[in-house]
Amino acid sequence: MPTVKYQKDETVMGRWPGSSLYYQVKVVGFDSKSQLYTVIYKDGTELELKEQDIRSAAGFQLRSRSRSRSRSPGRRRSRSRSPARTTRRSSSRTAAAVAAAAITESAKESSRKDAKVKDTPEADLSSVQTKEAENNSNNKHEKKEENNTANKVNEKPEAKVDAEPEKNQGRYNLRRRKDDGDAKPVETKAEEPEEKEAKPAPAPTVATTLDFGGKIGAYFWLLFLPAWVLFLLLQVNMEDPSLVNFPPPLPPLETLWDTQAFGIVILWILFQALLYVLPVGKLSEGMPLRTGERLKYRTNGFFAIVVSALVAVAAVYQGIDLTYIHSNFLQLSVATFLISVLLSIYLYIRSRYVSADQLALGGNSGNVVYDFFKGRELNPRIKNFDLKFFCEMRPGLIGWCLINFAMALAEMKQQGLDAPSYAMILVNVFQLLYVVDGLWNEEAILTTMDLMHDGFGFMLAFGDLVWVPFTYTLQAYYLVSHPNPLSPLVVALIVTLKLVGFYIFRKSNSEKNAFRRNPSDPTLSYLKTIPTATGKSLLVSGWWGVVRHPNYLGDLIMALAWSLPCGFSHLLPWYYMIYFIILLVHRDSRDMSNCRRKYGSAWDEYCRTVRYRIIPRVY
Repeated sequence: MPTVKYQKDETVMGRWPGSSLYYQVKVVGFDSKSQLYTVIYKDGTELELKEQDIRSAAGFQLRSRSRSRSRSPGRRRSRSRSPARTTRRSSSRTAAAVAAAAITESAKESSRKDAKVKDTPEADLSSVQTKEAENNSNNKHEKKEENNTANKVNEKPEAKVDAEPEKNQGRYNLRRRKDDGDAKPVETKAEEPEEKEAKPAPAPTVATTLDFGGKIGAYFWLLFLPAWVLFLLLQVNMEDPSLVNFPPPLPPLETLWDTQAFGIVILWILFQALLYVLPVGKLSEGMPLRTGERLKYRTNGFFAIVVSALVAVAAVYQGIDLTYIHSNFLQLSVATFLISVLLSIYLYIRSRYVSADQLALGGNSGNVVYDFFKGRELNPRIKNFDLKFFCEMRPGLIGWCLINFAMALAEMKQQGLDAPSYAMILVNVFQLLYVVDGLWNEEAILTTMDLMHDGFGFMLAFGDLVWVPFTYTLQAYYLVSHPNPLSPLVVALIVTLKLVGFYIFRKSNSEKNAFRRNPSDPTLSYLKTIPTATGKSLLVSGWWGVVRHPNYLGDLIMALAWSLPCGFSHLLPWYYMIYFIILLVHRDSRDMSNCRRKYGSAWDEYCRTVRYRIIPRVY
């Protein structure tokens, strides 16, 4: 059992990743598995550091006071030798002395650079700059952030060892993106190591912050989610789906299973898998992982839904009765649920045999039930077949549209209509547009929380395969037996509402995706940002200057347009609207917690700049 050099709550000096700057930090914890210390800076930023990137605060102060020119090792050493070469041949004590000398020299040089530094648009960070006394390859191999605002720091003539990142608001001035390019950062060059060594990726720490109610919550959701879907399907199938008739009668257990339904679901998933692996469409790169690797994804979702639509039309033309989906809806959902459980078990078992750097940070708690629910492995793949990306975008999402189409046919058959009702047409067209837009812009999902941070376990498997296709289709299922006639004026108003929501949703998502992929894109120079201590910037312009989540706002407006065609006779067709509000509010709270921990005081300034979360002047 390795000894822990620095204890919890101890105040030490931590090197900022990718630089030679040290700041005063407090040790939050130590993970023996990854050998990383979790530290928190004085502005609230929380990072993980290796032991060699941490120094004792007392020793740091002692060395920084050693300013005697006559005894300075830096003045005695030969100018032909660089500090890096000198320290490589010296003992650890000599290395410490050289580091102290570097502090003294940097203080002298800073006065000569002062005029150049004043052009930098950042406020001062009173910091310690040392040249590393160890043969450390981190500076060279450290991955660059999306922009380098964190490296734009001014050097002070006096080196203060107990310095901290600036807390006043001046550091986080709003500025246009093009201003970043005008200012040249003060570069702190470190000697290049003679031998280039690949930096090992840090293993994920055991998750300390657990979502969804933690371990007890995992038990609850594993039982509640399937039961809730079963309740919704039984309730909507009633002649009077009013909640006064709760609970709906439970059918005989033997009627819940149908072998043919199970076979149909298997064939549908295999058909979508075949479309996914075809060498058609763009091969897109995902966001960088902790290892620096960028995975490849076949983003041909639009091709897949077009082919699926043609197959569905051909099936109807050949006389295949797609209303089977309506009459066996419950059996199909049970079969899909079983498949999602089997998939989740497989995902958990395989996650026990992958390397630590392939695990998700949030699903590695050590509790079997929680990790099974949340998902341990971040990007489970069978060769190049990405299981999470496939399930996220294909079987459930395209199946949603197929079910809606089958419900329209069932309404015509049950109500004796020559064409679907206006309400059914609106629901089908609106939701089809939503899915087609997502598949057309499939590459954008690579920057979402699901793909970047969440592991693939029961939560996502059940959500993708069961929750989406069998609960998002409740409006269409409801209209089969409960028609709601609409006047042309009402249809026009609902269509207008849908288009407004869609515009906000698509425009804001496009801004976010473009900014995340290339913050220095000249076409985004008009956008204003707030720089953060991590080197990234927070977008506070365009739609993202109106509310913190304009894409959520557009989503909610579209959800309202989906529910209005069903009228106000029952609450059940409004389930999606109610559920979506709860989902987005919970997701917003998760974002707030994660971003405050990640960005520290910059996030507080962001919240003061963009006051409302989702709905302007309301919430």
